[in-house]
Amino acid sequence: MPERPRPPEDIPPAEFFTRWVPTAVAEDAERRKKLGGSDATIHFELLGEGGGDYAIQLVAGEVRGVEGMPERSDLHVRLDVPTWRELNAGRLSAPEAIVRRRVKLRGDFLLAIKLHFILG
Repeated sequence: MPERPRPPEDIPPAEFFTRWVPTAVAEDAERRKKLGGSDATIHFELLGEGGGDYAIQLVAGEVRGVEGMPERSDLHVRLDVPTWRELNAGRLSAPEAIVRRRVKLRGDFLLAIKLHFILG
């Protein structure tokens, strides 16, 4: 199975969440199939310089990204910008980041597993 495309190393978070992720999922039939008909909101809180609040909304298996804090979320993911960049580049795995407490999760942990299909 070919490796999925990775975002550019210097991609701004806003572009990653609002354009790159939705496009990557829309162009990957296998990824969309694994998401199924999910309906959920995932809030990403990126700490540090260049960070901010972003949301990934799963609506009937489609992915939408928005900038800003969502009204509600099913899963809250909190991490700093350097950790986010390492995850995107594949230099750090999500399980390792969680074990090292570099990523903090609050909410629906089953939804956290689906993150792999969205962002991985």
